[in-house]
Amino acid sequence: MRPNILNPAFAEIESLKGVGVSLQKPFARLGISRVKDMAYHLPTGFIRRRRVDNADQAGTGEQIIIALTATGYRSSPGRGPTRVIAEDSIGNHIALVYFGGNPGWAKKLWPLGETRLAAGKLEIWGEAWQIVHPDHVVEPGQADQIGEAEPVYPLAEGLGQKRVASLAAQALAQLPPLPEWIEPTLKAREGWPDWHEALAAAHQGMDEKPRERLAYDEIFANQLAFALIRQSNRKRKGVALQGDGHLRDKLKLPFAMTGAQRRTIEEINGDMAQPVPMLRLLQGDVGAGKTLVAVMAMLNAVECGGQAALLAPTEILARQHFDTISRMLSGLPVSIAVLTGRDKGKAREATLMGLADGSIQIVIGTHALFQDAVRYRNLALAVIDEQHKFGVSQRLMLQEKGRATPHLLAMTATPIPRTLTLSHYGEMDVSRLDELPPGRQPIETRVIADDRLHEIVDGLARHIERGGQAYWVCPLVMDSETSDLAAAETRAAQLAERFPGMVSLVHGQMPVERKDAMMADFASGKTALLVATTVIEVGVDVPNATLMIIEAAERFGLAQLHQLRGRVGRGDQKSVCVLLRGSALSETARARLALMRSSQDGFHIAEEDLRLRGGGELLGTRQSGDSAFRIASPEQVQRLIGTASDDARLLMDRDGGLDSERGQAARTALYLFERDYGAKLLRGG
Repeated sequence: MRPNILNPAFAEIESLKGVGVSLQKPFARLGISRVKDMAYHLPTGFIRRRRVDNADQAGTGEQIIIALTATGYRSSPGRGPTRVIAEDSIGNHIALVYFGGNPGWAKKLWPLGETRLAAGKLEIWGEAWQIVHPDHVVEPGQADQIGEAEPVYPLAEGLGQKRVASLAAQALAQLPPLPEWIEPTLKAREGWPDWHEALAAAHQGMDEKPRERLAYDEIFANQLAFALIRQSNRKRKGVALQGDGHLRDKLKLPFAMTGAQRRTIEEINGDMAQPVPMLRLLQGDVGAGKTLVAVMAMLNAVECGGQAALLAPTEILARQHFDTISRMLSGLPVSIAVLTGRDKGKAREATLMGLADGSIQIVIGTHALFQDAVRYRNLALAVIDEQHKFGVSQRLMLQEKGRATPHLLAMTATPIPRTLTLSHYGEMDVSRLDELPPGRQPIETRVIADDRLHEIVDGLARHIERGGQAYWVCPLVMDSETSDLAAAETRAAQLAERFPGMVSLVHGQMPVERKDAMMADFASGKTALLVATTVIEVGVDVPNATLMIIEAAERFGLAQLHQLRGRVGRGDQKSVCVLLRGSALSETARARLALMRSSQDGFHIAEEDLRLRGGGELLGTRQSGDSAFRIASPEQVQRLIGTASDDARLLMDRDGGLDSERGQAARTALYLFERDYGAKLLRGG
């Protein structure tokens, strides 16, 4: 239950005076629906003004507050501007310019012969001083209504700065002071103000300490939620699994495992041997051998009489995993099946029966794995591939399929910087596969201007004539009047004219059956060229495809480019990735493409990606906009997350957890930042 002290913070925005139906839409666009959202809608900057006696004391372009006396009006024909001609204290003429075609309003603000205080930017038009649309015009006795520092808020159509500032002040007045959740010595060391004081100060200036305090609060609540999940996971009933190796020892591998694979397998075996459910994230760069690590964990579960399920985000990927793992396990006495939404009738019934009676030991599939109809005899391990594509409830549903809570291994092929691993997966233990298997050749990466497209197509023709296969990736599915990007359908049609009968097309809006058929044609070598959108980013494995062409490469994020490049170089032949770029490149795009050419280390690229774009969307893996933080900037997250993690652990391990006095305050923070959901469910822990 949310603490009562927070009820004013969670009141609807309509409870503030002056918020009616007309403001609901603009506020919705800004993500503001409650009083706390308004209080946390912080200024992005401040207008600094200086009080001057006359225009000679001010500089052109300066924001000033000045006393002026109206001496005349000048209206333009039609809807042209109205000018109020005024004098300062020493007789300088300054025009106050109003657009909008209503001279009556300007004259009412500036009665002839009367003095008013104006605030705005002093500019020169021709040889005359002017202030366009003064921000404030008040009588001399109301000087206190004009601030020398005025906040600038993010706005939506229908909202002005004055309205937002007034509502933010109302929201702050409605919020009560809250008990302190930051550890006292840390707060004193950093010089941070109390919570309410920090929030008020952030609306009044850009001082670093109040804003840093607010960022820390948000990060701390996030890390505390993770600490709670870890604690709750430790209390769950799991089953210790320590197989005797009789299946794993028979696995015939065509190559020696890397040191990273061996280390990771040991870490997973250590987790699975505990009576507490494993909660581990396996990060592996493209082609680093995550599948083998997952297979070893699944065989460990099977050796102990349990079942293992591997959950993949797409049907293509599920069936590819099934084919790959079936080949790896050929000759072993292990029953393996695939289950997707497409499986119907007797085949589906047989799979369901095999899972229920335990005769199927490993199952690979999509969301179908956790439907109500699916029952497991003894699900001991759940492996989730491309972990970020699944929500909390889906993970919970799969984990609840076991008699005891199954061990959980989540995998991602997107290398994630350490900072973001801590902030997005802080409840999990993390293993990294940071070595590539032997025999993998580096992929040659070239950046070529798109005005040489004909040369690229000629080179593609030579590649196909030699028996090679290639990918051609486009960013859009259909032509758009507002976009100059080549669409996949158009490009496929053009290339099909040059290479008749040799082109497959795949995009996200195709029916699954059609997509699978196209992929199957390419995988079998029936077609030589696969034109696609980014649906091929994960999971396509065609060793004979050694050429990747990415059109409009500057429009992609670094992580996405790295993932796409990883579709080639999967065999022992030399592979090439061509990044086709447009002519107008931003500095960031130029840096991104240069980095792709110089590095193939996914973890290094991920760190650089974070630096170049500020970590806005977790390297393209959080396309749903599921950003962990609203207040904390990426730089603040990097700087403060280690401290916040330590503080959260300190609270749980030394300071009495949520039952202590500070713990009760921290519970309030969890609800304030809506990590109460996290404390119960986050990541299905």
